[in-house]
Amino acid sequence: MAFDETKTSDFRIVGTRPRRPDGVDKVTGRAQYGADMSAPGMLHGLILRSPHAHARIKGIDTASALKVPGVRAIVTGADFAETDDRDLRDTRDNCLAADRALYDGHAVAAVAATSLAAARKALDLIEVDYEPLPHVTDVDEAMKPDAPVVQKGRVSETVPDGYSENVTGYWEFGHGDVEAGLAKADLVVER
Repeated sequence: MAFDETKTSDFRIVGTRPRRPDGVDKVTGRAQYGADMSAPGMLHGLILRSPHAHARIKGIDTASALKVPGVRAIVTGADFAETDDRDLRDTRDNCLAADRALYDGHAVAAVAATSLAAARKALDLIEVDYEPLPHVTDVDEAMKPDAPVVQKGRVSETVPDGYSENVTGYWEFGHGDVEAGLAKADLVVER
């Protein structure tokens, strides 16, 4: 039996070609997006990101950036409260890098200004003193015992001795007897 493209579906939705209510506006450029909106008192925000895969942040100078007309606030990791709670610390450190940038593109500072131009100018004036640190870009390399440690103090009690501190958790799951299963198999492929 050949497929008949002209046959319409007996279903109301499946097999039909509904018109998207926003389709025409999107393809003609008339659609409004969040970036197109403007409201009284609205602020524009930009993020300064680390150019290093791993670096110590020795200092952040925002003094010149704060003088840009229209800049309302600049926030860095130093503005976040210290905490001993591991989950809160992870969240804090992933929002804005405090003392170390952990990856290329890690947010280091956030600027809020009355115009996008002011936010851009302020972002350009923020000076960050980085000390690049050894880094890993590959999971296998990161797991080696002598690999540079990306986040110290994150290892849980589940990790056996001899693993890199980059391995923060370790679990093994299994069900049944693997050797017995292999012995019963019709075919075993080993590589």
